[in-house]
Amino acid sequence: MISKLLRIRSEISSIFSGRARRCGVLLLALNLTACINGPAVDLAPAYKPAKFIVPDSWHGASPFVQAKPSDGEVRQDWWKQYNDPVLNKLEEQAMSSNPDLQAAAERFVQARDMMMKARSRLIPQAGLGFGASDNKQSADSLFHAPGSSIYDTSISTGGIASWEPDFWSALRNATRVEIYRAEQRAAEYGLARLSLQAEIATDYFTLRGYDAQYAIYKQSIDYYKKSLSIVKDQFIGKIGSGLDVARAEYLLSSTEAKQFDIQSNRQVTEHAIAILVNMAPASFTIEPVDELRMANFKMPRKIPSTLLERRPDIAQMERRMEQANREIGIARAAFYPNVVFRVDGGYEDHGLNLVKLAASFWSYGSSISLPVFEGGYRRAQLQQSWSAYRETEDRYRSTVLNAFREVENGLSQTKLMSAEAERQDAAVQAALKTQIMSMDLYMGGLTSSLELIYAQVNTLTARIDAVQIKNGLQKASVALIRALGGGWNRKQLPPDEQIQPMGIFQYTNLDKPEPAGGIDVNAGNNGVNNDLTKPSAP
Repeated sequence: MISKLLRIRSEISSIFSGRARRCGVLLLALNLTACINGPAVDLAPAYKPAKFIVPDSWHGASPFVQAKPSDGEVRQDWWKQYNDPVLNKLEEQAMSSNPDLQAAAERFVQARDMMMKARSRLIPQAGLGFGASDNKQSADSLFHAPGSSIYDTSISTGGIASWEPDFWSALRNATRVEIYRAEQRAAEYGLARLSLQAEIATDYFTLRGYDAQYAIYKQSIDYYKKSLSIVKDQFIGKIGSGLDVARAEYLLSSTEAKQFDIQSNRQVTEHAIAILVNMAPASFTIEPVDELRMANFKMPRKIPSTLLERRPDIAQMERRMEQANREIGIARAAFYPNVVFRVDGGYEDHGLNLVKLAASFWSYGSSISLPVFEGGYRRAQLQQSWSAYRETEDRYRSTVLNAFREVENGLSQTKLMSAEAERQDAAVQAALKTQIMSMDLYMGGLTSSLELIYAQVNTLTARIDAVQIKNGLQKASVALIRALGGGWNRKQLPPDEQIQPMGIFQYTNLDKPEPAGGIDVNAGNNGVNNDLTKPSAP
């Protein structure tokens, strides 16, 4: 039996090899383009992106925005404008190894493959089959004819092909839906990247704000310790009272408690940054600094209409709207006849000579289906597709409105917080003078410890408020850059022709497609970032 099957395999290989197979593949390749681009009626409505009437200029203003319009753009590496090497390094680490960002890139790759699967339905489908059996019938069988053989060998080989001509562009529109969905995923990747960059910067500035507050608390605690020593000396010298000592001790202890709270919040923020740069918190640390450094930079002013081209979330919703437009065409095509062609054939023999004409078999045919009455199913499907399109249009408008709100918020916050920071600095200077004068008066016995403590508390509060306001201004500037798109541009989306991940006859290098839209994935070594104890900057 084994030797028979080996001979059968050899004969079949010869059948499907050589000139006949090469000619068949050549003819198939020549006809694929005709199948994909053949005549068809596109039933999808003509798509036109929604047009919005927007203001000519922004209502708010910002110290971070130039006074005059500029042709310049927000840099894609916008965080470098803050001139902080630590922040630059963190951003680079996050861009190269953040798992959520890499997952977003993989979703884009999967969307490209979904497009290829939808497109494949436009092309004739072909397959091969082979079957072989060696049977022995019982000689005592009731239906066994006398003298007939009780052994039987059956061999069959054949192929089948089918094609669904896309007369009403249902398959073409399904393919376009997947193309636009892949472009939507590319915009989502851009949004995820921008969100990650902004979150890194925001958390980093939050951490530096805690550093500055900790330094202020430390200075105040040192000052309060000296103040307590003075109060105790006053008490020992019978100049002060025990109440003065108790007040000074309360101020010192409560301030030390607040310092521990700052330490706790800083560590939590540091842990959050560690996760964003793909490191375990126990293996990650950022050295503290004593001063909150403010950056002084300018960003180009963009007129409102350009915002529609510079926000990945707006591009994402616009791509979703065109998907919904094509889905209307698919729903319309369901009202028209569906045609399928089918051909199959091959050879079947009870010996080993498959290639003889008598052993051949074939069949071909077609089927046409036309819906007549389905109780309103297809009409409801069409109405649903129109409603879904209008919903995406509404959501698109909502996304645009939210983008304008975020920009105006950033402009207003950065402007007003800058003025607030200036006035708060003046308040800090006044509080410091009051604290010094109160201490001098207390030591001269001209004022009470209550007034001294009141002055000290006001000074600490004013200094902490100044740091928080400046820290809020830093984070507001990040939010403004993010609201303006962070240097992203709609041109970064991959064009339609780059979405296809592979060739029709490509059977190698299938681990990942070529990068498109600047989006690539780790296929050869996806575990390159699995060491969570050290940074993996490029």
